[in-house]
Amino acid sequence: MLQTFLKAKLHRVTATHAELHYEGSCAIDGKLLDSSGIREYEQIHIYNINNGERFSTYAIRGEDNSGIISVNGAAAHKANKGDLLIICAYVQLDEQEAESFEPTLCYFENARNENDAEQVSDAELHARNKLTGIKNAIATQMSDLA
Repeated sequence: MLQTFLKAKLHRVTATHAELHYEGSCAIDGKLLDSSGIREYEQIHIYNINNGERFSTYAIRGEDNSGIISVNGAAAHKANKGDLLIICAYVQLDEQEAESFEPTLCYFENARNENDAEQVSDAELHARNKLTGIKNAIATQMSDLA
């Protein structure tokens, strides 16, 4: 039996573009794809922190070290430039594979939850997508279990 598990997560990235008249996809900085293990053309799920929208599309490789996160095509109706996003990819594993599997969790601490995209430069929005940490497992605090 296969079960579906979180494979990779880009947590709190900033949308740098929302391009309605573009082939549907999400362009992601190539180095962020490499760091997370998300592959070009892989199905991804996007969760918009600003408006609660949840949708799926596929990843395309953006320029390395560009900081680009561009939501394209019809999905551009679900995200605006400056929105905070969580981008996830999932994997199906059998029971034996699941025993040792750990997802890759990438964090972006430069993100801001203000809707300030119109007041800041494109360069600042791209800079918010600088990777600040990676975890290969979710740490559990003992106090969380009490």
